Amino acid sequence: MTQIVGSICLALLLMVVVWRLPSVKGRQLLFLAASYLLYANWGIGFLLILIVSSLMNYGCGWALRRKVTAPRLWLGIALNLLPLAFFKYLPALLDLGPEGSWQYDLGHQIILPIGMSFWAFQGLSYLFDIYYEEELDPTVLEFCLYMAFWPTVISGPVCRLPRMLPQFRQLPSFAWDDLSTGSLRIVQGVMMKFVLAHIMGVGWLPGEGISAGFDQMKGGWGGIDVWLLGIGFGFLLFFDFAGYSHMVIGVARIFGIRLQENFDSPLLSTTPSIFWTRWHMSLSFWIRDYVFYPLAAAGRRYSWWPYVVFIISMTVFGLWHGAKWTYVVYGVYHGLVLVMHRLGQQIKQQFSVRLPHYLGAFLSWGTTFLLLAVGFIFFRANDLSQAWAMLNTVVTPAAYGNFAMPHSFYMLTVIVAVGYFSVMAGHPLMFSLRARYREATSEHREPSGGGLVPAASFSLRIGGVFDFCSRRLWWWLAPALSILAMLIGLVVYTREAVIAVTPFIYTLF
Repeated sequence: MTQIVGSICLALLLMVVVWRLPSVKGRQLLFLAASYLLYANWGIGFLLILIVSSLMNYGCGWALRRKVTAPRLWLGIALNLLPLAFFKYLPALLDLGPEGSWQYDLGHQIILPIGMSFWAFQGLSYLFDIYYEEELDPTVLEFCLYMAFWPTVISGPVCRLPRMLPQFRQLPSFAWDDLSTGSLRIVQGVMMKFVLAHIMGVGWLPGEGISAGFDQMKGGWGGIDVWLLGIGFGFLLFFDFAGYSHMVIGVARIFGIRLQENFDSPLLSTTPSIFWTRWHMSLSFWIRDYVFYPLAAAGRRYSWWPYVVFIISMTVFGLWHGAKWTYVVYGVYHGLVLVMHRLGQQIKQQFSVRLPHYLGAFLSWGTTFLLLAVGFIFFRANDLSQAWAMLNTVVTPAAYGNFAMPHSFYMLTVIVAVGYFSVMAGHPLMFSLRARYREATSEHREPSGGGLVPAASFSLRIGGVFDFCSRRLWWWLAPALSILAMLIGLVVYTREAVIAVTPFIYTLF
């Protein structure tokens, strides 16, 4: 909670100062100082590791620019992966030792610096880009800012220097569009993270949400329970991480920095391949560009090799989250799903069966959605034995007559799922109505430039209301921000610690 409040205060201070700075370098120095100050709240030792990693990657990049060779690249890769392996994967191996042994005790003393998985991959992408002959010439200040930029340093999105460097070199300027759009993204993210994700995690009352459902080891589950737990955790993870991403993107946008989008309605994907272009996009595209493409090109002579690379790439995606067998199986599972999808497309081309477009799209979406739910079970399960037990329940017909969860759990999961899909369906409809309204009003204005012709259909009136709200953004955004401030104040005052109940999930990685 202290870090959250500190971030808000830091953002308000920067808003006042940054727009008054006359120089680009001054803005960069202020951003870097603020980034280091914020990150130091998690530990001075963590900050020192971040600074050393930044200088090390800058030095490796300088050596690569002087002479691009594979050994120099591999040295840079090793210097990034070895510290990451030490902090992230070594403790899991040491925990295999007997309790009370020196290995076990050492494993519990090693703490992963927060955000290391994100900024280590940013350092690697810089080296890869230089190796692939990108024209990059950051100063030490600019590169350190890229590695430590305070909105993204904790949990991403994973940034790329070619996108960030030109923005860091822009003169500071104020734009109402950046302020309004960024503020809207922050409000949207807060609602997703601190309201929807919190409700999904703990339920209407503590002990009735997704977390309690996965911890229900002794009582077992029914078939419907397992499906709803997989679906519910998918929504929980989406609301939590997409909400965080909205807030980060919004904060950066206020200062004129446009970050890469991280989510694009992934739960509406009609195929597994589309899903991975919409879910955790910054990491998915990173693995696509720096793992999948190079490996696929290396064995392009063999028709079967791309399928192997699918599994390797998705296993890397799973391992990135941590040293747990559930994450490894999660990655392998999604690799196999992508392979089956690719093979299914090839088989489909050999048959002339044609379904109506909407029916085919619905069936494709439904199949993808259920496959994702199974994957979320692997991701969230406490261990593999629990995951196998839950999946065994799914394929046991008799289990579908057993309902082990509280009644409120079923109601909550169904309401959230139906509500989300209803909102997503209504969103493009409202934009369509607004477009029709603007078109109609432009065509039916009186020749003298007077008001609109009175006659208007109900749909056009709805479009007019939506157009008014979008044009007068601050009329409704200001009250929303005021209510948000009151809620944060209430949490601090009562110490209910809603934020502590549902920490940022991706800070664990």
